[in-house]
Amino acid sequence: QVQLVESGGHLVPPGGSLRLSCVVSENIFRYNTMGWYRQVSGKARDLVAQITIGSIMKYADAVRGRFTISRDRAKNSVFLQMNSLKTEDTGVYYCNTIPVLITNSREYWGHGTQVTVSS
Repeated sequence: QVQLVESGGHLVPPGGSLRLSCVVSENIFRYNTMGWYRQVSGKARDLVAQITIGSIMKYADAVRGRFTISRDRAKNSVFLQMNSLKTEDTGVYYCNTIPVLITNSREYWGHGTQVTVSS
């Protein structure tokens, strides 16, 4: 069974912080690099951070130094700590594997969690 359940999104002012969480099916979490993707209305999803099974992390230039990705094997979860938030960080955030999960010949995505950065 495939499970990607994101949470933690909220409305925050510029300069604020949020911590996103994603619970993942164990069989998926244990064997895959995980990533956080952001989708702005009307645009494709962009990868903002990724973490390997061995916890090697990579970040998009726009978030490096402000966001931190982590994973917890005991909880089958991946997290995104977001600090010094900017208005351009606004969007729906999704977690997924890298490359993204394919089920029944289609990309599988969870519902995502909305992050809005606004004063």
